Amino acid sequence: MNRKKIWLLLGGMFFLLFIIGFILISQKSSSPSNLTANIEAEKENIEEVIDQVQEKDEEVENEENRSISNNLKDAVESTIGLFLRNDYKIVAIGDSLTQGVGDSADNDGYVGRIEDAFSNEDQRVSIDNFGKRGNRSDQLLKRLEDEEIRSSLEEADMILLTIGANDIMKVVKSNFMSLNEEPFIAERSAYEQRLQEIIDIMLDLSPDAEIYLIGFFNPFEGYFDDIEELDGILTDFNTTGKQLTTEKQQTHYIPTNDLFQIEDVDLLADDNFHPNATGYTLIAERILTYIRPIIEAAHEESENEEEASEAQ
Repeated sequence: MNRKKIWLLLGGMFFLLFIIGFILISQKSSSPSNLTANIEAEKENIEEVIDQVQEKDEEVENEENRSISNNLKDAVESTIGLFLRNDYKIVAIGDSLTQGVGDSADNDGYVGRIEDAFSNEDQRVSIDNFGKRGNRSDQLLKRLEDEEIRSSLEEADMILLTIGANDIMKVVKSNFMSLNEEPFIAERSAYEQRLQEIIDIMLDLSPDAEIYLIGFFNPFEGYFDDIEELDGILTDFNTTGKQLTTEKQQTHYIPTNDLFQIEDVDLLADDNFHPNATGYTLIAERILTYIRPIIEAAHEESENEEEASEAQ
């Protein structure tokens, strides 16, 4: 190792020690009174709820707490690579679930929580959020013509998609006085065709991207809890989306409906339609279970390529 590289490495180590010392001093001087009421409300009983979800989903793994010394060691070893490594880019797109409507903590729903999770880890992840309240699959197809969205998708390593709940709601509103199964069957067929087209467009724009379709929960129970057929209709729509994702290796399905069947826990916002802060936290935890291994593998591959390049 030449003298220049040694000085760069030592400089990086002293810089990291200074930053960690500053953070520790800042944490000691922080007062609990600075926490907002929203954050306190979100954290109330959230650990217990997440534990229930983790028991149901064997894939969820508890994150191990790292000591400051281990963090320092890891950081020093990856100092040079940290500044050379490209961000892993995620594009989140779809309806109000992606926009984060109902999140009383003002943390952009599940997207904000995923960003927070990776900001506390070594992985550098950036997320573009194109969630839009009320979006149906036909409206999302039109939005895919937007140059800003297309440009973002072209650079995406991963795409998170929520769409379909408003397609069902459109049928409910149009047939409110005489709800029956026929219009939902017709709409589900049209939804399947549009969803297939959405996925095809995304793969055309970013052929190597991993696409995750996030299933929706039953948002109608608060309004139509006396109509049992709606739960079956929602299940059929989710099944349609899940089956589509099995047709390509790069497309995946993430269920969320079971999360909102946990008893004695309020997971909906005041509108009884969108998730509240706790509901979005559970959705984010479920999504992270699926996507974290993919992102970690991508970063490991990137690091290996950098080490191989430096060795030459």
